Amino acid sequence: MNFITSSNTLLKHLQSISGVLSTSNNLPILDNFLFSIEGNVLTICASDLETTMLTKMDVTSEESGKIAIPAKLILDVLKSLPDQPCTFKVNTTNYAVEIVYDNGKSKMAGFNGDEFPKLPNVAYTASIDLTGDVLSKAINKTLFATGNDEMRPVMSGVYCHFSPENITFVATDAHKLVRYSRTDITTKGSSAFILPKKPLNLIKSNIRGDESVKLEYNESNALFTFNDITLVCRLIDGKYPNYEAVIPKENPNVLTIDRMQFLSSLKRVAIFSNKTTHQVKLKLAGSELSLFAEDIDFSNEASERLTCNYNGDDLEIGFNSRFLVEMLSNLETEVVKLAMSEPSRAGLLMPATPDNDQEDILMLVMPVMLNR
Repeated sequence: MNFITSSNTLLKHLQSISGVLSTSNNLPILDNFLFSIEGNVLTICASDLETTMLTKMDVTSEESGKIAIPAKLILDVLKSLPDQPCTFKVNTTNYAVEIVYDNGKSKMAGFNGDEFPKLPNVAYTASIDLTGDVLSKAINKTLFATGNDEMRPVMSGVYCHFSPENITFVATDAHKLVRYSRTDITTKGSSAFILPKKPLNLIKSNIRGDESVKLEYNESNALFTFNDITLVCRLIDGKYPNYEAVIPKENPNVLTIDRMQFLSSLKRVAIFSNKTTHQVKLKLAGSELSLFAEDIDFSNEASERLTCNYNGDDLEIGFNSRFLVEMLSNLETEVVKLAMSEPSRAGLLMPATPDNDQEDILMLVMPVMLNR
């Protein structure tokens, strides 16, 4: 099994799927890329059993076959080569791989491609077509709010709910919550599932804005197909918490403020906050917002005043500044709204006027109790 390909093109394809490789594999074969050739098409596969990624590229070849090649070794070789044609000579009897290039060659030991885990052969019951823009936006807006608690695996992923009215993506770690929905994309029936964090990060790093993405899914797996990449992942099993129940309905106290001004001020004041609670106190009265943070252990404190548009009763409320900074950084509008009811209830952060009538984004942040 011999084939010829450009070193740079091959490296780009390998790097696009190398994020799947895990450092702690139970199966040693998963430390390899699986190269399979049929006709003049090379399919490269990487897997950690939970997530599998494939990419296809054209090569010059006269025979079909498959071989598992050590991932780290082949990546290191290709990174050190200038762009040039490389000839791969594979001995299918002892799985030796020889790479011949302009001024030399290297040899490595490969493995039997048949030992590589096969893709799950499952039927997908439903599908949806998205654009790269919509999917990457949905991932970017929600992924940061997912949890890391191994005891609650359902909260470590993004909940997707597709219906004839809209598509909705939700992420929460019990301290903050993000709900992103769009009415310009719908499905015939209703379905819901939880996508894990790792495949979403891989999609985010490989997706381009203008391409179309086909997402197929059933009760246990999801399959994404875009440009020359296919990604299959196992869904998180379990019931997602009833997130609608925690979103407060009555929020009479509404702060409207320039997003960048609020964000810069928060970042500066937060430098002086307590290193465990990261608490920043917001004091709202009239058309003035005061921010205050202190770290009693080191006698550090900071305060700033901003002019804002505020409708509601005078209010003092504490938030974890890291959560607010993250949320404000993930919004794009110039002006944002923070709606609150009382110091012990969650605040809702959203664009003051949405850029797009067909999308709706809502971010919820739990307050921290103020130490009087």
